[in-house]
Amino acid sequence: MSVRFRLGLAVAIALSPILALGVLQAVVGFNHDTQQRRTELIQAALRSASSARANIHAANVLLESVSPATVGFECAPRLTQLLDRTQGYENFIRFNAEGRVQCAASTVNVGPIGGEPWFQQLKKGQTLTVQSEPAGRFAPDSTLVAGMRAADRNGQFGGALVAVLSVSSLKPDVSDPTLAAGAEVALLDDTGRLAASTNSAAFAAPPAGWVQRAVSGSGYLYDAIDHNGAKRVHAVVPLIGDDLFVELSTPAAGILSWARINALSSVVLPLLAWLVAWAAVSMVADRVVIRWLNYLDRIAAIYARGRFSVRPVQADGAPQEFRALAMTLDGMADAIVARDLSLRESLAQKDTMMREIHHRVKNNLQVITSLLNMQQRAMKDPAAREAMGDTRQRITALALIYRALYQSPDLRVVDVRQFLEELVAQLSVGEGGRPSPIRTHLTADDLDIDPDKLPPLALFAVEAITNARKHAFGEQGGAIHVKFSVTPEEVVLDVVDDGAGLDADAPTTGVGRTLMNAFARQLRGSMTVEAAEGGGTHVRLAFPPPEPPAAEPQPFQLSVSRNP
Repeated sequence: MSVRFRLGLAVAIALSPILALGVLQAVVGFNHDTQQRRTELIQAALRSASSARANIHAANVLLESVSPATVGFECAPRLTQLLDRTQGYENFIRFNAEGRVQCAASTVNVGPIGGEPWFQQLKKGQTLTVQSEPAGRFAPDSTLVAGMRAADRNGQFGGALVAVLSVSSLKPDVSDPTLAAGAEVALLDDTGRLAASTNSAAFAAPPAGWVQRAVSGSGYLYDAIDHNGAKRVHAVVPLIGDDLFVELSTPAAGILSWARINALSSVVLPLLAWLVAWAAVSMVADRVVIRWLNYLDRIAAIYARGRFSVRPVQADGAPQEFRALAMTLDGMADAIVARDLSLRESLAQKDTMMREIHHRVKNNLQVITSLLNMQQRAMKDPAAREAMGDTRQRITALALIYRALYQSPDLRVVDVRQFLEELVAQLSVGEGGRPSPIRTHLTADDLDIDPDKLPPLALFAVEAITNARKHAFGEQGGAIHVKFSVTPEEVVLDVVDDGAGLDADAPTTGVGRTLMNAFARQLRGSMTVEAAEGGGTHVRLAFPPPEPPAAEPQPFQLSVSRNP
């Protein structure tokens, strides 16, 4: 994980209790506000029921006071005067004993009501009854009818006095801040049927058991979907006993309701502070930490490539800790330069000493060769002279190896092609410097080989070429073709002559053949001797290609931007 992320995570963990407290406060506040709104809805429904009950009781008192005057010609004026002086009533009506309208405070178009249950209750002796009526019967809106029994002069049933209350008058004041906009009120009977309402579409059938809950408690609250598909909250409270109920319906709180916004604000502000802190830490980490880490990383990468002349001068404007780190890198660069200079001096001395050793070994081998040459000329036995000549050729090849080593620009490798050219040229010189009738042709690919692998290769070539020169040709001479080829799979040395070919009676375990087999094994290769096409002998050495030596790293120049 990056430094920016870890610092941001640390700040996030430090601020997490505040964020958690904000979330908890939001949840508690939202639940509290929701419960408070539901309680306020119940209270509003109770106020509506209380207002209706007060109007009903007031109607009873008013009807009792005007009862003697509601006969004859004084009936209508008296009821009209009463309607003008009181509020909350739609009409006052006087019915006779048959249920016909005798007089009214305002015009009413209703037929005989003698068969209505509430009228029959009054006729049987009940003094007061309350009944809801649909819109259009006693008033344009749904009404609540309070009826009082009227008696004649003989004390017999003489009809009924009715006070008509509009259901809309039961609706709480919309200016009440505790009540949501769009509130509607209705009257329900004990079956859940809407007896009257200000907007029937805003109501839904209450759930089972609502009557007992509304009567036993201070009201019953439930959520339901109205006929328009909107979610609304309903509060039901009893109006009169358990027969008639007042129901108040308000829209449910939406996503953007004040209770939700208030709760979200308790979360948003800590969350915003958390995000701002994370952004600030990220920006500061980038400008104060990561910026200089990247700069010092580029400086270290330059040092890794061997360029120690670059210095972290721009770190002078960095914080103290990074200046100290830059000074450490600077001191490390100086130490590496000093050590590198010492190592190069030691390496140069070692290289000079090795070249001197190779040169002296080559000189010593040449001295030995000269001594062997002198001894060979002094010998009379032809076999001994030949053996001494073979030994001298082998020592000469070794001397050429050391010569190639001290003349090579890199002591770790030797150019095989150049070495073979000198070796073949040395072997092609006739005995005693006389011209030889044997011609030697060389074709060689380029290959740099480890000095440890060059001696067996060189001595194998000496044995193969020397054997061909000694045994393949007569006085007329001939040609020897030496081919050195390199492929990714193997390295091959072919020595082919056009001489007399293989002698079936010749031994196959001579010194030369034994030496060539030994040299092939040292190279982890194989040797074959077979007849060449068109006559002659074909000697073939094949061995795996050597692995290239590890190159010494060389310093190079690299431009660096001045901006960290």
